[in-house]
Amino acid sequence: MLKKRILTGHRPTGPRHIGHLVGTLEAWAKLQDSYECFFLVADLHVLTTDYAHPERIQDNICNMLADWLAAGIDPSRATIILQSAIPEHAQLSLLLSMLVTVARLERVPTYKEQVKELNLQPSLGLLTYPVLQAADILVYKANTVPVGEDQLPHIELARETARRFNQTYGQFFPELEPLLSKSARLPGVDNRTMHTSYGNAIYLRDTPEETARKVMSMYTDPTRIHSNDSGHVEGNPVFVYHDVFNPNPEEVEEFKVRYQTGKIGDVEIKKRLAEVLNTYLAPLRKRRAKFIAQPKMLMGILHTGTDQARLIARQTIEEVQTRMGLQNNSSAEYDSVDPIAGTFC
Repeated sequence: MLKKRILTGHRPTGPRHIGHLVGTLEAWAKLQDSYECFFLVADLHVLTTDYAHPERIQDNICNMLADWLAAGIDPSRATIILQSAIPEHAQLSLLLSMLVTVARLERVPTYKEQVKELNLQPSLGLLTYPVLQAADILVYKANTVPVGEDQLPHIELARETARRFNQTYGQFFPELEPLLSKSARLPGVDNRTMHTSYGNAIYLRDTPEETARKVMSMYTDPTRIHSNDSGHVEGNPVFVYHDVFNPNPEEVEEFKVRYQTGKIGDVEIKKRLAEVLNTYLAPLRKRRAKFIAQPKMLMGILHTGTDQARLIARQTIEEVQTRMGLQNNSSAEYDSVDPIAGTFC
């Protein structure tokens, strides 16, 4: 029986943080056992919000790859792809954009959120981000897309676009099914959504000292002035982290009772959390250090996966062009070109 195909990925906006670890990476590692997995280094998507800093992208790719591998992504069991090295992603995005209205894209909640949070003058690329995302998925005819709740509107748009293509040009793309993440969504140290752009993340590459410093600065209960005041546990990031990472639930429950009754201070709770996080992350950090020290190996993995994926993408775009009445002018022009040759770490 053929495994269902998954396509998912990250933008290489910087090193991954612990929100990525518990929100996606640990789940991705498990999915490799039961799905045909394609993991996308979505570098084109970076340009939607960070086009003015091209010097960061290559280093970010290397760091992200090291984080992925350290978290359990296995290139012998999955295909790792560099988005920009496969022109068919952009080609399919352009063709699919003919089937999506501007009004529909302006209703996507994440578009409005990013414009507001990052104070952006939005580009056309940011507006059409979901169309390129749909192309990323459909160019490999993936069946399933692992997502968090915030990405469900994007997947729904991809489903609508695939459905409209099939209705207009005949059945071709599979019906997409979202695979909703069941993992806890960690807040940032300032209690906003953890996001690289917000400067509120604990990164997988952080040293134990950096991790401890960030934990000690973590937002807690603003209504609690003194350590003997009763405190709120609900919505308190320190306790959210203890619930996720502390292997001793009895200790966590004791902390909560003492915190609510004003018998323990923030400092003691945070110091223990720093110890818990550093213990949890220690094996991953050791693996990561090994990978980041081998940039040629990282690029070799990316070369191999991209070469494998390009064959599938080319077949898809040839069929889409034919169905849409375009001359099938795909050729071997990319075969002799190494699209990752300039990539460096």
